[in-house]
Amino acid sequence: MPDSIPGRGWVASLSALSAGVLLAGCINTPVAEQRPQGPAADACLQKVTMDRLNEAIRRCDAVVAAHPRHPQPRNERALLLSLAGRNQLACRDSLAAADLLARAPAKPAPDPLLVEEIKLRSRSCQAWSAASRSGVTTPPATDAPSAATPDAPRR
Repeated sequence: MPDSIPGRGWVASLSALSAGVLLAGCINTPVAEQRPQGPAADACLQKVTMDRLNEAIRRCDAVVAAHPRHPQPRNERALLLSLAGRNQLACRDSLAAADLLARAPAKPAPDPLLVEEIKLRSRSCQAWSAASRSGVTTPPATDAPSAATPDAPRR
């Protein structure tokens, strides 16, 4: 039976095209092609200068906010905060990075250098915290010489 409504084929084609466009919008883009929004996880230490350290910390704040479950930005912000003399905040980030690292999935394996750096900073913060509680302002370095005795020669 021939089509008795003029232009009906055009309407059907337009409807099919519209449905195709709508369905195409629902298809997920492969992960490899997705572009993350905001700064990259490793952007904290790019273009850092000591005379603009507070600016670098603010930029790193945005990186941490963009990657709240990634330990690297917190570890890098800890370094920047430490350089600025803000040790309590630096240690807070170091310990948070260690916690995130401990809860990270085993695969893919995290960068071994990042793991070692986070562990080192975490241990340093634990020692600093213990020394602060005991009244010492700077924790002794590992294998540091003992304090001078009264019999020691003076310079």
